[in-house]
Amino acid sequence: MVKQERAARTRRALVRAAAEVFASEGFALASLSAISRRAGVSNGALHFHFENKKALADAVRQEASDSLARVTGLAEDSGDALQALVGATHGLMGLVADDTVVRAGFELCSDPAHGRDGALRRQWQTWVEATLARAERDGLLAEGATSDRLAPAVVAATVGFEVLGARDPRWLSGERVAGFWELVLPGIAVDAAAVGFLPKKAAGQSG
Repeated sequence: MVKQERAARTRRALVRAAAEVFASEGFALASLSAISRRAGVSNGALHFHFENKKALADAVRQEASDSLARVTGLAEDSGDALQALVGATHGLMGLVADDTVVRAGFELCSDPAHGRDGALRRQWQTWVEATLARAERDGLLAEGATSDRLAPAVVAATVGFEVLGARDPRWLSGERVAGFWELVLPGIAVDAAAVGFLPKKAAGQSG
């Protein structure tokens, strides 16, 4: 059991170190020796856990995907579909701001050296589309505001926050995200006053 726990700690350290190196240098320039040094382990230990750099990048993306899924899942428990959308947007920006693995995972999705597959952004897009479709089914959207029309705009705006925020943290602030929803919700919600611009757990707190 002790050996398994030590192996799990080493693997977590390598994933985090890889994320830090990928985020600062990009996939192409990142070296396995730099990642192992940052993690405080030998090259042999790195290769025991990961066959190559691509396997490390895939692990970073998978952990980022799992974190995003947790945020959207928690948001779904916080209220109706529109409140969930607001909460998940705050949660996503908080992850990009505070979690190097998530930030690196998103950057890897658009790194030409790593394939530009956009998987994490597609994961977010799929969730936004499904959540707005649920809002429409539940009668939460104003007349003329259909999920098909809204989803591209919401996805484009929120992904824009994520991309810009990777270089300028002000784009990820709670105040800026709340300001976006304060502008948008009155035009799309039947009862905008019933939807908080901040996630419920953060109401009354500064972003």
